[in-house]
Amino acid sequence: MDVIAKARELGKAIQQDERFIRYAKARLANDDDKELQDAIGEFNLVRMELDREVNSDEKNDDKVKELNEKLRKVYSSVMSSPAMVEYNTAKAALDTLVNEINVIISKSIDGEDPDTCDTSSGCTGSCDSCGGCH
Repeated sequence: MDVIAKARELGKAIQQDERFIRYAKARLANDDDKELQDAIGEFNLVRMELDREVNSDEKNDDKVKELNEKLRKVYSSVMSSPAMVEYNTAKAALDTLVNEINVIISKSIDGEDPDTCDTSSGCTGSCDSCGGCH
Protein backbone atom coordinates (compact mmCIF):
# COMPACT_ATOMS: atom_id res chain seq x y z
CA MET A 1 0.00 0.00 0.00
CA ASP A 2 1.37 3.39 -1.01
CA VAL A 3 0.57 5.84 1.80
CA ILE A 4 1.11 8.89 -0.42
CA ALA A 5 -1.34 7.53 -2.98
CA LYS A 6 -3.89 7.04 -0.19
CA ALA A 7 -3.28 10.62 0.98
CA ARG A 8 -3.98 11.82 -2.56
CA GLU A 9 -7.20 9.78 -2.56
CA LEU A 10 -8.14 11.43 0.73
CA GLY A 11 -7.43 14.84 -0.80
CA LYS A 12 -9.77 14.04 -3.69
CA ALA A 13 -12.45 12.81 -1.29
CA ILE A 14 -12.17 16.02 0.75
CA GLN A 15 -12.63 18.09 -2.41
CA GLN A 16 -15.82 16.17 -3.17
CA ASP A 17 -17.23 16.60 0.35
CA GLU A 18 -20.15 19.02 0.67
CA ARG A 19 -18.29 21.00 3.37
CA PHE A 20 -15.35 21.65 1.06
CA ILE A 21 -17.65 22.54 -1.84
CA ARG A 22 -19.60 24.98 0.35
CA TYR A 23 -16.34 26.53 1.56
CA ALA A 24 -14.94 26.87 -1.96
CA LYS A 25 -18.15 28.53 -3.17
CA ALA A 26 -18.17 30.91 -0.20
CA ARG A 27 -14.53 31.83 -0.80
CA LEU A 28 -15.25 32.61 -4.45
CA ALA A 29 -18.35 34.60 -3.50
CA ASN A 30 -16.21 36.70 -1.13
CA ASP A 31 -13.64 37.26 -3.85
CA ASP A 32 -16.39 38.37 -6.26
CA ASP A 33 -18.17 40.64 -3.74
CA LYS A 34 -16.92 44.12 -4.67
CA GLU A 35 -18.53 45.79 -1.66
CA LEU A 36 -16.92 43.30 0.70
CA GLN A 37 -13.54 43.59 -1.01
CA ASP A 38 -13.75 47.40 -0.78
CA ALA A 39 -14.52 47.11 2.94
CA ILE A 40 -11.58 44.74 3.45
CA GLY A 41 -9.36 47.18 1.57
CA GLU A 42 -10.58 50.03 3.77
CA PHE A 43 -9.93 47.93 6.87
CA ASN A 44 -6.35 47.29 5.75
CA LEU A 45 -5.76 50.98 5.03
CA VAL A 46 -7.14 52.08 8.40
CA ARG A 47 -5.09 49.38 10.14
CA MET A 48 -1.91 50.60 8.41
CA GLU A 49 -2.74 54.20 9.33
CA LEU A 50 -3.33 53.15 12.94
CA ASP A 51 -0.02 51.26 13.02
CA ARG A 52 1.80 54.31 11.69
CA GLU A 53 0.16 56.54 14.27
CA VAL A 54 0.83 54.18 17.17
CA ASN A 55 4.49 53.87 16.19
CA SER A 56 4.94 57.57 15.45
CA ASP A 57 7.37 59.60 17.54
CA GLU A 58 4.63 62.23 17.76
CA LYS A 59 1.78 59.87 18.59
CA ASN A 60 -1.58 61.60 18.90
CA ASP A 61 -3.77 59.72 21.41
CA ASP A 62 -6.95 61.31 20.05
CA LYS A 63 -6.05 60.21 16.53
CA VAL A 64 -5.27 56.69 17.80
CA LYS A 65 -8.66 56.55 19.53
CA GLU A 66 -10.41 57.81 16.39
CA LEU A 67 -8.64 55.28 14.18
CA ASN A 68 -9.37 52.43 16.62
CA GLU A 69 -13.06 53.29 16.52
CA LYS A 70 -13.03 53.51 12.72
CA LEU A 71 -11.21 50.17 12.54
CA ARG A 72 -13.81 48.53 14.80
CA LYS A 73 -16.66 49.86 12.65
CA VAL A 74 -15.10 48.68 9.40
CA TYR A 75 -14.26 45.30 10.94
CA SER A 76 -17.83 44.93 12.15
CA SER A 77 -19.09 45.79 8.68
CA VAL A 78 -16.82 43.21 7.07
CA MET A 79 -17.63 40.45 9.53
CA SER A 80 -21.39 41.02 9.42
CA SER A 81 -21.66 41.00 5.64
CA PRO A 82 -23.75 38.02 4.46
CA ALA A 83 -20.90 36.74 2.26
CA MET A 84 -18.43 36.81 5.16
CA VAL A 85 -20.92 35.18 7.54
CA GLU A 86 -21.41 32.34 5.03
CA TYR A 87 -17.65 32.06 4.50
CA ASN A 88 -16.97 31.81 8.24
CA THR A 89 -19.75 29.25 8.72
CA ALA A 90 -18.51 27.15 5.80
CA LYS A 91 -14.89 27.42 6.96
CA ALA A 92 -15.83 26.30 10.48
CA ALA A 93 -17.56 23.21 9.06
CA LEU A 94 -14.53 22.40 6.89
CA ASP A 95 -12.18 22.98 9.83
CA THR A 96 -14.22 20.50 11.88
CA LEU A 97 -13.83 17.91 9.12
CA VAL A 98 -10.07 18.51 8.90
CA ASN A 99 -9.75 18.28 12.69
CA GLU A 100 -11.58 14.93 12.69
CA ILE A 101 -9.27 13.65 9.95
CA ASN A 102 -6.22 14.84 11.89
CA VAL A 103 -7.47 13.11 15.05
CA ILE A 104 -7.85 9.82 13.18
CA ILE A 105 -4.37 10.14 11.71
CA SER A 106 -2.82 11.10 15.06
CA LYS A 107 -4.56 8.29 16.94
CA SER A 108 -3.60 5.82 14.21
CA ILE A 109 0.03 6.86 14.59
CA ASP A 110 -0.36 6.25 18.33
CA GLY A 111 -1.49 2.69 17.52
CA GLU A 112 -5.25 3.06 17.89
CA ASP A 113 -7.62 1.35 15.48
CA PRO A 114 -8.50 3.89 12.73
CA ASP A 115 -11.92 2.24 12.30
CA THR A 116 -12.97 2.68 15.91
CA CYS A 117 -10.96 5.54 17.40
CA ASP A 118 -12.97 8.44 18.79
CA THR A 119 -12.76 11.45 16.44
CA SER A 120 -13.72 14.00 19.07
CA SER A 121 -10.70 16.00 20.02
CA GLY A 122 -12.26 18.02 22.80
CA CYS A 123 -11.27 21.13 20.87
CA THR A 124 -13.56 24.05 21.63
CA GLY A 125 -12.15 26.17 18.85
CA SER A 126 -10.78 28.63 21.39
CA CYS A 127 -7.05 28.56 22.01
CA ASP A 128 -7.68 30.36 25.33
CA SER A 129 -8.97 27.14 26.91
CA CYS A 130 -6.51 24.86 25.15
CA GLY A 131 -3.98 22.64 26.86
CA GLY A 132 -2.18 22.05 23.56
CA CYS A 133 -3.00 20.55 20.20
CA HIS A 134 -3.75 16.85 20.03
